[in-house]
Amino acid sequence: MISTWSEWKRYPRPGRGENIEAPISPGIYEVRFAGSGALHSFGAVDNVAQALALLQVSSKSWFSRRGSTAVPELEYRTCATSTKADAKAAAERMIGRRDTYMSGAA
Repeated sequence: MISTWSEWKRYPRPGRGENIEAPISPGIYEVRFAGSGALHSFGAVDNVAQALALLQVSSKSWFSRRGSTAVPELEYRTCATSTKADAKAAAERMIGRRDTYMSGAA
């Protein structure tokens, strides 16, 4: 069973003590660039909160001792499901609809 999408929330910035608000259950997540709305990442996972916490949001710099470059402004939303199989099926349907839309818009 699939629930509805959450509202878009600002992705926590490193070092500010902000938290991710997401289900500790199977589901789907979507992360986008706040300024453009362009997709950053999308996935169907066993634990949505853990997947978002482990998401690579900045690139490491080879030349800086501080370790990372500027972090982009990101937003995320989540959708809980009963099982990972439900999450995968819902994600595949969403990808299919997006592909159909994009092929019709081109």
